[in-house]
Amino acid sequence: MGEPMTLPKRYAYLAAPDAPRLIREGIATLGTLEAPGKKNNPTILAWAKEVGVDTVYTADSIPWCGLWMAVIAKRAGQPVVNAPLWALSWATFGQHVKEAPAHKVPALGDILTFTRNGGGHVGLYVGEDKTAYHVLGGNQSDAVTITRILKSRFYSARRPVWRVSHPASVRPVTVGASGPISTNEA
Repeated sequence: MGEPMTLPKRYAYLAAPDAPRLIREGIATLGTLEAPGKKNNPTILAWAKEVGVDTVYTADSIPWCGLWMAVIAKRAGQPVVNAPLWALSWATFGQHVKEAPAHKVPALGDILTFTRNGGGHVGLYVGEDKTAYHVLGGNQSDAVTITRILKSRFYSARRPVWRVSHPASVRPVTVGASGPISTNEA
């Protein structure tokens, strides 16, 4: 449901063939929209079935950022955390960035978690400016989008564990500060 969204020009680097697989899988879902009112987007409900949470996730009016992250992780060949619908459960994924070799700060493709009133939020790092992380995620304005989230809400950054070494594209990315700041992704 909803028209596929074109990747904004300022994020064109995300379409590079060497982009982290989590990013590539996430970009493929860009523009997916929650259905209005009591309707449900069958794509979002299919994601719940794909990751085995369809008995508890029954309507797209339920916050779905964790569901989106679970389907992206599964499609990218990464493990899905326990209780994936809870955004802050993703703070247990992979390895903590402080422990990651080569990078001590969030980088392209890392899973970021954030706090918010009433819960948390999860998405993928695609860049940052002085005050905000640029995050690819589900249930951002009821859609899969790239949005800016204040760094002050940051909870954790997690990185996949690679067998050999991390891809060269996994690096911090600075982008211009433009567009609104998200204040609540529920």
